[in-house]
Amino acid sequence: MSRALRNALGCFATGVAVITTRYEEQDAGMTCSSFNTVSLDPALVLWSLQNNANSRDAFLHSGGYTVNVLSAEQMPLVMKFATGTQAERFADLTLERAPSGRVLLPGCVAWFDCSLHQRVEAGDHDVLIGRVEAFDHLPGQGLIFERSQLGVMQTAA
Repeated sequence: MSRALRNALGCFATGVAVITTRYEEQDAGMTCSSFNTVSLDPALVLWSLQNNANSRDAFLHSGGYTVNVLSAEQMPLVMKFATGTQAERFADLTLERAPSGRVLLPGCVAWFDCSLHQRVEAGDHDVLIGRVEAFDHLPGQGLIFERSQLGVMQTAA
Protein backbone atom coordinates (compact mmCIF):
# COMPACT_ATOMS: atom_id res chain seq x y z
CA MET A 1 0.00 0.00 0.00
CA SER A 2 2.85 2.40 0.73
CA ARG A 3 4.02 2.70 -2.91
CA ALA A 4 0.44 3.00 -4.20
CA LEU A 5 -0.37 5.65 -1.58
CA ARG A 6 2.78 7.58 -2.46
CA ASN A 7 1.84 7.47 -6.16
CA ALA A 8 -1.65 8.75 -5.41
CA LEU A 9 -0.36 11.55 -3.17
CA GLY A 10 2.12 12.50 -5.90
CA CYS A 11 -0.79 13.59 -8.09
CA PHE A 12 -1.05 16.71 -5.91
CA ALA A 13 1.43 19.27 -7.27
CA THR A 14 3.43 21.21 -4.69
CA GLY A 15 6.09 23.86 -4.71
CA VAL A 16 9.68 23.02 -3.84
CA ALA A 17 11.66 24.71 -1.08
CA VAL A 18 14.94 24.39 0.75
CA ILE A 19 14.45 24.74 4.49
CA THR A 20 17.47 26.07 6.40
CA THR A 21 18.36 26.53 10.03
CA ARG A 22 21.40 27.44 12.11
CA TYR A 23 22.23 25.40 15.20
CA GLU A 24 25.43 25.38 17.29
CA GLU A 25 27.13 27.73 14.78
CA GLN A 26 26.45 25.32 11.88
CA ASP A 27 24.10 25.70 8.92
CA ALA A 28 21.71 22.88 8.06
CA GLY A 29 19.36 22.61 5.11
CA MET A 30 17.19 20.17 3.23
CA THR A 31 14.87 19.95 0.24
CA CYS A 32 11.17 20.03 1.06
CA SER A 33 7.92 19.71 -0.88
CA SER A 34 5.62 19.70 2.17
CA PHE A 35 5.61 23.44 2.88
CA ASN A 36 2.17 25.01 3.32
CA THR A 37 0.24 27.92 4.83
CA VAL A 38 -1.56 27.43 8.14
CA SER A 39 -2.87 30.89 9.06
CA LEU A 40 -2.60 34.53 7.98
CA ASP A 41 -3.40 35.94 11.42
CA PRO A 42 -1.22 35.05 13.11
CA ALA A 43 1.11 34.32 10.20
CA LEU A 44 1.84 30.59 10.52
CA VAL A 45 3.33 28.11 8.04
CA LEU A 46 4.27 24.45 8.29
CA TRP A 47 6.43 21.74 6.80
CA SER A 48 7.05 18.07 7.59
CA LEU A 49 10.40 16.78 8.87
CA GLN A 50 11.11 13.07 8.46
CA ASN A 51 12.04 11.34 11.73
CA ASN A 52 15.22 9.86 10.24
CA ALA A 53 16.50 13.12 8.68
CA ASN A 54 20.18 13.66 9.49
CA SER A 55 19.48 17.30 10.39
CA ARG A 56 16.47 16.53 12.61
CA ASP A 57 18.12 17.64 15.87
CA ALA A 58 19.18 20.94 14.33
CA PHE A 59 15.63 21.72 13.15
CA LEU A 60 14.02 20.66 16.43
CA HIS A 61 16.40 22.57 18.72
CA SER A 62 17.43 25.69 16.76
CA GLY A 63 14.34 27.73 17.58
CA GLY A 64 13.26 28.26 13.99
CA TYR A 65 13.81 27.81 10.30
CA THR A 66 13.81 29.67 6.99
CA VAL A 67 11.80 28.49 3.98
CA ASN A 68 13.50 29.29 0.66
CA VAL A 69 10.91 28.80 -2.13
CA LEU A 70 12.91 27.73 -5.18
CA SER A 71 12.62 29.35 -8.59
CA ALA A 72 12.53 27.38 -11.83
CA GLU A 73 16.19 28.29 -12.38
CA GLN A 74 17.22 26.63 -9.11
CA MET A 75 16.44 23.04 -10.10
CA PRO A 76 20.01 21.86 -9.31
CA LEU A 77 19.51 22.86 -5.66
CA VAL A 78 16.80 20.20 -5.26
CA MET A 79 19.28 17.31 -5.42
CA LYS A 80 22.10 19.28 -3.80
CA PHE A 81 20.03 19.71 -0.62
CA ALA A 82 18.59 16.18 -0.76
CA THR A 83 21.93 14.33 -0.73
CA GLY A 84 25.41 14.57 0.77
CA THR A 85 26.64 16.14 3.96
CA GLN A 86 25.50 19.49 5.30
CA ALA A 87 28.88 21.00 4.34
CA GLU A 88 28.49 19.72 0.76
CA ARG A 89 24.99 21.16 0.51
CA PHE A 90 26.22 24.70 1.23
CA ALA A 91 29.52 24.43 -0.67
CA ASP A 92 30.03 26.75 -3.65
CA LEU A 93 26.93 28.82 -2.90
CA THR A 94 26.73 32.55 -2.33
CA LEU A 95 24.85 32.80 0.95
CA GLU A 96 22.85 35.64 2.39
CA ARG A 97 21.42 35.74 5.91
CA ALA A 98 17.93 36.38 7.19
CA PRO A 99 17.51 38.65 10.23
CA SER A 100 17.72 35.49 12.38
CA GLY A 101 21.13 34.55 10.94
CA ARG A 102 19.73 31.60 9.01
CA VAL A 103 20.66 31.10 5.35
CA LEU A 104 18.74 32.77 2.55
CA LEU A 105 19.43 31.30 -0.89
CA PRO A 106 19.70 34.07 -3.49
CA GLY A 107 17.40 33.71 -6.48
CA CYS A 108 14.40 32.26 -4.66
CA VAL A 109 10.93 33.51 -5.55
CA ALA A 110 10.05 33.89 -1.85
CA TRP A 111 11.43 33.30 1.64
CA PHE A 112 9.90 33.07 5.10
CA ASP A 113 12.02 33.38 8.25
CA CYS A 114 10.16 31.66 11.08
CA SER A 115 10.41 31.05 14.80
CA LEU A 116 9.31 27.57 15.83
CA HIS A 117 5.73 27.91 17.10
CA GLN A 118 4.75 24.27 17.56
CA ARG A 119 5.95 20.75 16.87
CA VAL A 120 3.37 18.05 16.19
CA GLU A 121 4.47 14.40 16.17
CA ALA A 122 2.72 12.69 13.26
CA GLY A 123 3.66 9.14 12.26
CA ASP A 124 7.10 9.01 10.65
CA HIS A 125 7.35 12.83 10.55
CA ASP A 126 7.20 15.87 12.80
CA VAL A 127 5.07 18.75 11.55
CA LEU A 128 6.93 21.98 12.34
CA ILE A 129 4.66 25.01 12.54
CA GLY A 130 6.50 28.31 12.37
CA ARG A 131 5.49 31.90 13.08
CA VAL A 132 6.58 34.08 10.16
CA GLU A 133 8.89 36.79 11.52
CA ALA A 134 10.15 38.18 8.18
CA PHE A 135 9.53 37.42 4.51
CA ASP A 136 9.92 38.67 0.98
CA HIS A 137 8.99 37.65 -2.55
CA LEU A 138 10.53 38.40 -5.92
CA PRO A 139 9.51 38.07 -9.57
CA GLY A 140 10.03 34.70 -11.20
CA GLN A 141 8.45 31.34 -11.73
CA GLY A 142 8.39 28.85 -8.88
CA LEU A 143 9.52 25.25 -9.17
CA ILE A 144 6.81 22.57 -8.96
CA PHE A 145 6.97 18.90 -7.93
CA GLU A 146 4.32 16.48 -9.23
CA ARG A 147 4.41 12.70 -9.82
CA SER A 148 8.11 12.63 -8.82
CA GLN A 149 8.94 15.17 -11.55
CA LEU A 150 10.16 18.76 -11.33
CA GLY A 151 8.70 21.40 -13.61
CA VAL A 152 6.96 24.74 -13.95
CA MET A 153 3.34 25.73 -14.34
CA GLN A 154 2.07 26.35 -17.85
CA THR A 155 -0.42 29.21 -18.12
CA ALA A 156 -3.70 28.62 -19.89
CA ALA A 157 -4.00 30.10 -23.35
